[in-house]
Amino acid sequence: MDKLPRWADIALIPAINLALALIVSGIVVTFIGQDPFEALAIMVNGAVGSTYGWGYTLYYATNFVFTGLAVAIAFHARLFNIGGEGQAQLGSLGVALVSLMIPWPHWTLALPAAIVGGAVFGAAWAAIPAYLQATRGSHIVITTIMFNFIASALLVYLLVETLKVPGSMAPETARFPEGARLPSARDVLAVIGVPFSRTPLNVSFLVALFACWALWLLLWRTRLGFEIRAFGRSEPAARYAGISPLRITMIAMLISGALAGLMAINAVMGEQERLIQDNVLGAGFVGIAVALMGRSHPVGVLIAAILFGALYQGGAELEFETAVPREMVVVIQALVILFTGALDGMVRRPLEGMFLRFRRKPKPGVAAE
Repeated sequence: MDKLPRWADIALIPAINLALALIVSGIVVTFIGQDPFEALAIMVNGAVGSTYGWGYTLYYATNFVFTGLAVAIAFHARLFNIGGEGQAQLGSLGVALVSLMIPWPHWTLALPAAIVGGAVFGAAWAAIPAYLQATRGSHIVITTIMFNFIASALLVYLLVETLKVPGSMAPETARFPEGARLPSARDVLAVIGVPFSRTPLNVSFLVALFACWALWLLLWRTRLGFEIRAFGRSEPAARYAGISPLRITMIAMLISGALAGLMAINAVMGEQERLIQDNVLGAGFVGIAVALMGRSHPVGVLIAAILFGALYQGGAELEFETAVPREMVVVIQALVILFTGALDGMVRRPLEGMFLRFRRKPKPGVAAE
């Protein structure tokens, strides 16, 4: 079967799907009595029209990069990890414990330790569903969903009973020491004289960029990455080639959980500077849409994450300046997921037919057989 060129699969189809989602969203906005073009202009200006907008857009995008990469690596192994919420929550616990237990003298020492803490706790939470899938046949979708609720309940219990500041009524930890607080983008850019608004964007965005590069390197430049992709394409062929399903399932899910857990360095260490009850706020589920739209490629995930970050920030501005509720952003996200997932064939099949006809078209001066 003829396939689309790589550039069309990665860029053209997602762009068409996004355009269709925006068109349908515009129709919905029209029905609620607002000008869709004005609404789009407000969203775009609010998301990327100032350093303030860019700061929030890239802050949200950082969360979505980590959770999107987590879903993407699992997709390559034909595993549907929708436990990013729970793995990110356990990762936040790891980051908080590392930040609070040691009096860090400087953030450059605390950050690597927090990365390890978040990754280890996130990977540990993904290991149990992975083992059940590989050895007992338990469906990874069901177990990861269940573990999201267990992680939430466990975190609430720990914040109320163990980690809460003595005498405080708020279910949250003490603030991290000064040496465990990440510098914001404003602080970093001020060193080189570049003005930037005060936003939660921090150096963990650079960690997210490094994670994209590292995952690309793993998947397409290492033997392990080839084994993961081969297993995802055909498990019987992978078995025949000597690839262990147990090993690949465990490794892929451990990496997936670790990436989801790394979201905590941005949300917990970078913005909140303490562990609170609601610190993931749906980013684990947004990661599924990001991975779908980005075709599970690190570059695509990065671009899709920035898009969803812009939707989040632009949606906040839209709610502030118009009568359009912020829930409209959820509608747009749902439409993006609908067109990139369930209705992907609606765009893909006509394009495949068009490219097939183009390839079969005889060149000028060459007689058709």
